[in-house]
Amino acid sequence: MAAPKKGRSASAQSKPGRSLALILIAIAALTGGMFASGHTTPRLGIDLAGGTSITLEAVPEKGQESAVNKTNMDTAVDIMNRRVNGLGVSEAEVQTQGTRNIIVNIPKGTNSEEARTAVGTTAKLYFRPVLATEISGAAAAASPSPSASSSASDKASDKATSSASPSSSATPSATATSQGRAVTDALKDDASPSASASASASPSASASADAATSKLEADYAALDCTKKTVRAQAGKGVKSTDATLACGQNSQGQWQKYILGPAQVDGTDVKKAQAIYNTQTAAGWTVTMDFTSAGAKKFADVTGQLAQQQSPQNQFAIVLDGEVVSDPYVKQALTGGNAEISGNFTQEEAKSLANVLSFGALPLNFKEQSVTTVTAALGGDQLHAGLVAGAIGLALVVIYLVLYYRGLSLIAIASLMVSAILTYVIMALLGPTIHFALNLPAVCGAIVAIGITADSFIVFFERIRDEIREGRSLRPAVERAWPRARRTILVSDFVSFLAAAVLFIVTVGKVQGFAFTLGLTTLLDVVVVFLFTKPLMTILARRKFFAEGHSWSGLDPKRLGAKPPLRRTRRPSAPAETKEA
Repeated sequence: MAAPKKGRSASAQSKPGRSLALILIAIAALTGGMFASGHTTPRLGIDLAGGTSITLEAVPEKGQESAVNKTNMDTAVDIMNRRVNGLGVSEAEVQTQGTRNIIVNIPKGTNSEEARTAVGTTAKLYFRPVLATEISGAAAAASPSPSASSSASDKASDKATSSASPSSSATPSATATSQGRAVTDALKDDASPSASASASASPSASASADAATSKLEADYAALDCTKKTVRAQAGKGVKSTDATLACGQNSQGQWQKYILGPAQVDGTDVKKAQAIYNTQTAAGWTVTMDFTSAGAKKFADVTGQLAQQQSPQNQFAIVLDGEVVSDPYVKQALTGGNAEISGNFTQEEAKSLANVLSFGALPLNFKEQSVTTVTAALGGDQLHAGLVAGAIGLALVVIYLVLYYRGLSLIAIASLMVSAILTYVIMALLGPTIHFALNLPAVCGAIVAIGITADSFIVFFERIRDEIREGRSLRPAVERAWPRARRTILVSDFVSFLAAAVLFIVTVGKVQGFAFTLGLTTLLDVVVVFLFTKPLMTILARRKFFAEGHSWSGLDPKRLGAKPPLRRTRRPSAPAETKEA
């Protein structure tokens, strides 16, 4: 007779210690990582830890009051939500209040100033030619050189690259008279065709244009960008088709002032923006932009024109919400359809800029109505009540397991402890990595998971007891019960995980915390059952207390009403009869 083949399951049965060692090593590694990171507690949401609440009011432009409608408000909420999440802020709430207000709740531990900038920035991006620029305020007197210079890269490439944001030192022409003539000529050259035609056709229009140019030059001379209130008003209310004044800060921290021509390319021409670390040059963190086909053509045209000018009028300013973030100069037309903004950015600054550019402009302008600090007093009381309810529920589950399953309850309790440790450690690690924040719904999801995990143990135990009722001893009963229980557990957990995934996708805010926690604990349930509960049951089945069915083991054949083994025997085949001759 041939020896029976040993399958993969038989090999796994003989070495359950490997699975236990694997999960214990994983727990030790995750726990060590938690202590090494310094984050030994899960990050709490705004309802548990407090935070910042920002109220924004929609402010329509003059004559466009109808723009404040439900469609635009919903679009603004969606953009703000993606911007805040792009900063790594989890569990932030962005929702409308009434017809004109948007409430943004940001949990404690987040850079609230950065978040305030992200949600309120309209992200109006323009590429404007530089007509004149100089250091503003008292720093201008200490400028070492009157010659114009740019901090942009000299290399001829398909990328507009600036190594400072904006240029570190750039001053106008040698004399005020020559500067005035240069600016006047540049303004005339950059004027729109319709304005030029109107000016040539009418002497009064020409005089009006000259007066506007003189006023712009006078305002430029008086502009002091070192003052915050002045910077906020510079260029405010100016159309993209008109020349304007602007301010920007260079890499030395000095404020510069600019006269900028009409916008040649705007933010809608940017298809994609992302922050990258440039390892090929010393630029460090930069923001790359890819233009649309129409934007690439505009960008190639304007850089081709600027390449023929003298400094500083061969520069173009990248203006975001009225502030110059970079002012590279051009030596030849850039036809590659992409650009790179560099300026000694930190990683956070580069990601923030790329995030705002990627998610586009808000359909409405908003003003900050109020910023308040939210306390966690109410959430703390609710958390305490929730934890008490969870403890009571867990105690009832443990009592039920002890009374009904007796010795088997030790396996269930140990598995619940392993699941709880994994859940806690992973939540603590997810705080600094993906900025997961534990809120009240998430706590509810963790409490609900206790029932899901206990249900998996019960399915396995009942399968084992069914096998014992059929008259089998414990060790073969465990191995025969496992494949059936495994299928049931996987199907049940798959349904729970699918429900959590759908809930996470179709909801926002706090409900996502519930869905995320439910999905995470469901996955951990599979890990614990496969790598801890089943191997531990296999090992204990070899112990006398369980193998012989002690009355307190929970596997007593008499208590379970086991039947005597039914053995089927085959009749010996009758010898073939000999035929008589």
